[in-house]
Amino acid sequence: MKYVVSTKSGKAYSAASEDALFVGKKIGDTVKLDEIGLTGFEATVTGGSDKQGFPMNRSVSGGMRKKIFTTGGVGVKPTQKGERNRVSIRGNTISEEISQVNLKITKEGSITVESVLAKGEVAEEDTMTAKERAVKKSLEEAGSADLADAPTKKGRH
Repeated sequence: MKYVVSTKSGKAYSAASEDALFVGKKIGDTVKLDEIGLTGFEATVTGGSDKQGFPMNRSVSGGMRKKIFTTGGVGVKPTQKGERNRVSIRGNTISEEISQVNLKITKEGSITVESVLAKGEVAEEDTMTAKERAVKKSLEEAGSADLADAPTKKGRH
């Protein structure tokens, strides 16, 4: 299960666990973050999504997926005034089907969140598009390593 932990400053950090930790908790409940490495921290469950990508909704009780008829809110983007849509959403209780849980820190511990959950430097290949990676790989295989490392031009000139 993936956990997205948001701080009061507005930054969000990601943590993962093999175990489904907060099963049975509802949106709005307070949980302790000791299991994901944040000793002394407490957070409020603000939402999440299931394995198929459907968002959790506070107004639906339970952990099952339902189709609701609504004018706005989580999972709905009305394009006209008064428009109503039927959308599939997940209930407000965390179950085994949930793949991501969003958490907002309410009580800080003795360490910083950044020191535990922050990732290291971002590699250059992580910021490249798939096309740029393919071109670089083909140039490296062709023996033109100096061309592969040259900066690419973006846009038309």
